[in-house]
Amino acid sequence: MNDAISRRSCLGLALTALTPARASSTFPSRPITLWIPWAAGGATDISLRLLADLASPFLGQRVLTENRGGAGGTLVMPVLQLAEPDGYTIAQLPYPVFRIAHTQKVLWDPIRDTTPILQVSGVTFGVLVQAGSALRSLEELFAFARAKPGELSIATNGVGTTPHVVLEELFTARGLRYIHVPYKGTAEQINAVASGQVMAGVNSTGFGPAVDSGRLRLLATFGAQRSKRWPQVPTLRDLGYDIVAQSPYGLVGPGGMPAGVVETLHAAFKRAMFEPAFINELAKYDQDVDYLGPAEYLQSCREFYDRERRAAEKLGLSRGGKGT
Repeated sequence: MNDAISRRSCLGLALTALTPARASSTFPSRPITLWIPWAAGGATDISLRLLADLASPFLGQRVLTENRGGAGGTLVMPVLQLAEPDGYTIAQLPYPVFRIAHTQKVLWDPIRDTTPILQVSGVTFGVLVQAGSALRSLEELFAFARAKPGELSIATNGVGTTPHVVLEELFTARGLRYIHVPYKGTAEQINAVASGQVMAGVNSTGFGPAVDSGRLRLLATFGAQRSKRWPQVPTLRDLGYDIVAQSPYGLVGPGGMPAGVVETLHAAFKRAMFEPAFINELAKYDQDVDYLGPAEYLQSCREFYDRERRAAEKLGLSRGGKGT
């Protein structure tokens, strides 16, 4: 009898030990939701929807997409913070979360409350005007602001985003003012600039098709080198401003996701990223695949977070915003 109990106990322990492996081997058993922290219709939204479709066959389940635009892309953080770390809720992690965590009081932490899956790509930015605008250079924007204080309206993709921060640096250094008009997404902002609702806009290179079609004119870009696509357009460095602004982004899940689940997601999305259809879609917006695996992406996220902390302290913007 004691032997029988002992054998049953051993069998129970063996089955318990096998349960995690068995559970992870069945992931995913239902659709996964990818949250996109921008309004529908913009470059990032379109490319990530395609990435979700391409990854679905590799996962054996559909990857559904949901949009939650606003607040400079940071509204995705509460979603991740409240979600179960089971791999069924993932999100694009936009760069502004690393900055706003230091400049505003928030209840989340972009390192503690996320599990990196992989880095996907990165965007740089540019200053845009309507194709028929009389403003033909960055210096002419400054001249207009100087001549007509408070009349120059410039759109960005949100307060605290990289375009907004760069604008503040450029204008405040010259004692100039402008009207800041934040939009939730690229498509909405492009339409506002093209229709003359605002005089200029600063956004990621999702504006590419609108520039190529002649709806918008590009005055300057924020990259380290001139774009191969628009080699005639100067960078900020070309114009004498020591500013390079780029925003890498990737996919993450809630904090504490199991390693096996992370690896399953990573493997599927990595394969999808290198599909020609996705590479070609990114190229429409002057972007390239910029892959990092989970460990490397985590290290980069920590470096982004520390960099933005130092920048906030240097500029006197730090508000003790780290999550509690």
